[in-house]
Amino acid sequence: MANVNVYTGADGSITLSTPEGAEGEAAQGIIDGNDLISVGRVTNVKVQVHSEVRAFHEIGQRYATELRPGNITIQGTIGRAYLNGAMLRLLLGEAADGRPGSSWAQPAFNITLMVENPANPGTRNTITLHGVKIDTWNYDMPEDEFVAEAVAFQALYMTTADEAA
Repeated sequence: MANVNVYTGADGSITLSTPEGAEGEAAQGIIDGNDLISVGRVTNVKVQVHSEVRAFHEIGQRYATELRPGNITIQGTIGRAYLNGAMLRLLLGEAADGRPGSSWAQPAFNITLMVENPANPGTRNTITLHGVKIDTWNYDMPEDEFVAEAVAFQALYMTTADEAA
């Protein structure tokens, strides 16, 4: 049965995990050291999946004869009103502590986004982004608003699951 519930951001949660390999190990140390398995104080989470669809047009035809799938790009943003350097460390890895003498592995991790309405337990929607790397970090200190950071990321691929009670 398909999930037909509606959700708000108050129904959501974000958790981080790590894949195997050097990039995952680099992220695991940061996640453990900053108690970042469950990511809190987040706002404006956005995930965008873009599939390049290319149309083939024959000479003399106005409509496309065929639509061919192309590259798929998964990217997104997360705003966060809690600053402890963890997200910046997930971007910079070893370079967050100063300029390293050689090349280093950029941390890679998985993001799981889950929404579940407390009034309807057991029915949830889960999206897991795999092989995520942060590509942009922003720090905003407005005069009369909350200080916040924002990150933009890209993911290798994603999986999704709908669970109905």
